Amino acid sequence: MVTTVTGTRERIAPTEKEIRVGGRSGRGPVGGNGSGPNGGGGGKRRDYGDEYDLTPHQYRVSLWIVLVAVFTTFVTLSILYFFRSRAKDWHPILMPRVLWLSTVLIIISSFTFERARRSLKREEEPAYRRWLGRSLLLGLAFLAVQLMAWRQLARQGVYLESDPHRSFFYLLTGAHGIHLIAGIIALSYLLARATRLADARRSTFTEVVGVYWHFMDGLWLYLFGLLFLWR
Repeated sequence: MVTTVTGTRERIAPTEKEIRVGGRSGRGPVGGNGSGPNGGGGGKRRDYGDEYDLTPHQYRVSLWIVLVAVFTTFVTLSILYFFRSRAKDWHPILMPRVLWLSTVLIIISSFTFERARRSLKREEEPAYRRWLGRSLLLGLAFLAVQLMAWRQLARQGVYLESDPHRSFFYLLTGAHGIHLIAGIIALSYLLARATRLADARRSTFTEVVGVYWHFMDGLWLYLFGLLFLWR
């Protein structure tokens, strides 16, 4: 501590060491009350996360922004699909039957994810991880079956640039597959961090990922009907 006297006034200046430890009492920044996140004033630790983390409301708002963007993208593609199907060079293709299997798989994955969410609510950790893992495997199986469908079409000489209907088939199924991969990454994160996340954060993540996953399920059912019925 350095003390200087000027006339009748006495000024006490903190030393460099005291500044580094957060003030003269070591309880927080100079002039603070010691209740900050780094202080020792007995402040409560945030249950959800650190000061840079998003709140549950912010996660939900971010999710809906993403869903609106995805929805808008596929609505635009659908409109183009309808108008393009009226052209004379539109030649419908025979849809691979294996797409029925992929449809069943993604429907089941929504049920398994819902079981995982309910298990989390009941605080059944092993069941939560088990159902979450099954949802992840079903999502991967869905992508594998989609690739099988593409390979079947390729063996028949059906490629992306063959004609408009073939191009739209690859474009729509490929765009859905890319968005589903994002869901698979989120599922993998939840499964890997199932026992490390705080309860509040894990509950929010599970809710957000669940809404996204169910949305991808519904989107595929729409695309499946579009490609099979409107040719």
